[in-house]
Amino acid sequence: MGMNKFRKGIVWLLSVLMMVSAVHMPAFGQYDLSKNTYIDVKKTPSGKTGENITINMVFTNDTSNDLNGVAVLFDRSVAEAEYEATEDDDEDSTTRTSDMFPFEITSSTFNAKILGKVKSGSSKNFSLSARVRRDISEGYYTVPLEVKVGGSHASYEKVNVWITKSSGTTASGSTEGTIQFELGEDQSTPFGTYPDVMNYNMNVRNSSDITAFDVNIRMTVDPDSTKFPFDINDGNYTKHYDRIGGGEKISVPYSMSIRKDVYSGYYPIAFTIEYRDSTDGDIQKAQGTFYVKVQNKEKEEDTKEFNANDRTKARLIVDGFQTNPETVYAGDDFELILHMKNASEDVAASNILFSLESEKVSDSAVFTTDSSSSAIVVNSLSAGQTTDVKVKMRAGAWVDQRTYALTINEKYDSPEFKNAEEKVTVNIPVRQVARLNTGTIDVMPDAISVGSETNVMFPINNTGKVLLYNVMVNFVGDSIQQTSSYVGNIKPGETGNVDAMLTGTAPTMDDGKIKVLITYEDENGVVSEPVEKEITLMVSEAAEMESGAEDPGAMPADTEPKGMARYKNVIIGCVTAVLVIGGAGTVLVLKRRKKKKETEQEDIENEI
Repeated sequence: MGMNKFRKGIVWLLSVLMMVSAVHMPAFGQYDLSKNTYIDVKKTPSGKTGENITINMVFTNDTSNDLNGVAVLFDRSVAEAEYEATEDDDEDSTTRTSDMFPFEITSSTFNAKILGKVKSGSSKNFSLSARVRRDISEGYYTVPLEVKVGGSHASYEKVNVWITKSSGTTASGSTEGTIQFELGEDQSTPFGTYPDVMNYNMNVRNSSDITAFDVNIRMTVDPDSTKFPFDINDGNYTKHYDRIGGGEKISVPYSMSIRKDVYSGYYPIAFTIEYRDSTDGDIQKAQGTFYVKVQNKEKEEDTKEFNANDRTKARLIVDGFQTNPETVYAGDDFELILHMKNASEDVAASNILFSLESEKVSDSAVFTTDSSSSAIVVNSLSAGQTTDVKVKMRAGAWVDQRTYALTINEKYDSPEFKNAEEKVTVNIPVRQVARLNTGTIDVMPDAISVGSETNVMFPINNTGKVLLYNVMVNFVGDSIQQTSSYVGNIKPGETGNVDAMLTGTAPTMDDGKIKVLITYEDENGVVSEPVEKEITLMVSEAAEMESGAEDPGAMPADTEPKGMARYKNVIIGCVTAVLVIGGAGTVLVLKRRKKKKETEQEDIENEI
């Protein structure tokens, strides 16, 4: 009976020890999320008093677990306490410091930005917006943040912002918005002749350092032909863009029919630009004016002495054009095909000379011909006739990606008008080839077992002249878990860094090559073909732990919770003692059974 209790005690103790050993070591210590996650900003945000500011940040999860329901918001407890303290100060108080909460407290100030699930070892970009208080001084301010996971507090973070005093107006003198736009910068005044369709582009540049979101560029139309030279064929002349970055220039295309009754001259076209200075900010407005030049009839008071010959000359127009290849890249040759038409109803043209004149940038022509002459001769064009003029050209390799003007100077004869001179213009978009290369790819370690991880780091350099949007890196291989790493936008001449963790899922059955696929988007959101690189990573079977060998997944001694090493030694000692006692007891019982059996056998032999 006593032996049975002893055995039950041993079994119970061993069960407890097995349960203790099954619990992961960090469960005995307090889990501190703030040491395993962090929030960072790539560039210190700046804002002005009384205006909205958007803080772009990156949340990184360096824990060993995926985090679900991640949300980030301004720390309400710190913010409200600091806000109330400064509100109670006198006007001459000097207690306001850079530690005060710099934003106005409204019903939406402490709305959380929901990030959702953030996988272990990954990051997510997000932003928070608020309006800067008008009563604070210029300087750096620390903004308190709170991180919640699954609706519960997880950690506190802080970021710094730079605040300057606002003058209350934009650079253009308007009080309606915080961003200024420049119209028609670095381009010639568009020119059109009735009855041609006037195709032109308007350069629009965000001259601030703040990104404009949800941008609507609205052309102001007017039924008065003395104020607006185009036919109003559409109900809405609004161009929409999701975003225009700070300092970014875009080219807005228009195709307008010139009015029959319009006079020759320059016409100011008014534009209203509506935008938001953050993704969820209020709609703001900016105003601008863009000039166009049209040629049709002269005003009566400006008309010189009547000359009948002026009414009998032919009218040569560009009825359309195309390039071969369709997309013109900087530095490449292309063929320009101009469809030249005599738009006159009954007047022929002869001895026609077309000479091409390219727009210049820094005193250099954007388009050049493959010959020394850019002149083309056409013998004649009867009324209504069309002919194709083909010219082989090259776009300068040094130009920026935008649309450039090419002017066709015309000189020709008509039956009653000799040496007539006119000019028409076409606009040709030129694109730059996106280019990138990578630095040395570090794989540490380059050999792992199934279930283990390795770190891959390398830089991506933008060696072209265009911005690379939403750069993404994918790691693909039979022996690893497919992983993606988001790098973000990379400006020309700048570098983005890749830092990814790869997990082994199966032993390597080949030469260990892992594909590294790099993709990016252009300004229209079109994803590029992957740029493929390779790394070598050998994955082996997970080795079983031999007796006495150290568990590779065990927590290092210097990282165990305080006091755990002492308890661990006590537990090991108890187990050893129990095993020794149990072994000795078992030997004693076996000896007693053997002796008893021998005694019984001797009694039987004596009876016989």
